[in-house]
Amino acid sequence: MKQPRPSITNLPLSPDEERKRRMIKYSVAMGIRVVCLFVAIIVGWPWGAIPLIAAVFLPYFAVVIANVGAEPHEAEAQRPGNILPMAPPPMASPSGGRREDAGAPPASDARADGKRPNEEDT
Repeated sequence: MKQPRPSITNLPLSPDEERKRRMIKYSVAMGIRVVCLFVAIIVGWPWGAIPLIAAVFLPYFAVVIANVGAEPHEAEAQRPGNILPMAPPPMASPSGGRREDAGAPPASDARADGKRPNEEDT
C-alpha cells in the first residue's frame, strides 16, 4: 500500500510569512485601539468610558490573537513514512575491537571442569 507523499502545500508557513501575518493582526488591533481612544474623547464621559476600557485591555488581546498558532484550515506538516529512527551503534569493548567471548554464556553457566554446558564430551 502506498503512503501519500508529503506535498509542499502541507508544510507550515516560513518564519518571515508567519511574522508578517502576526504583524498585520497586531496592527489592525492597534488601529482599533486608536479609534477607541478618539471615540472616547469625542463622545464624552459616561458613554466614553466603554471605548476607553476597550482601549486599555485591547493590547493584551491583540498580542494573544497575533501569537495564536497556524490558521485552523492549514494542515500540520506530515512526516514521511519511510524514515525510521536510527538504532544506536553496538557497544565496542574497551580495547577498541570486538570481544572474542561476546557470544559466550556467563561464567555462572560454566561447569566445574571448564566446559560449557552445551559442549559434548569427546
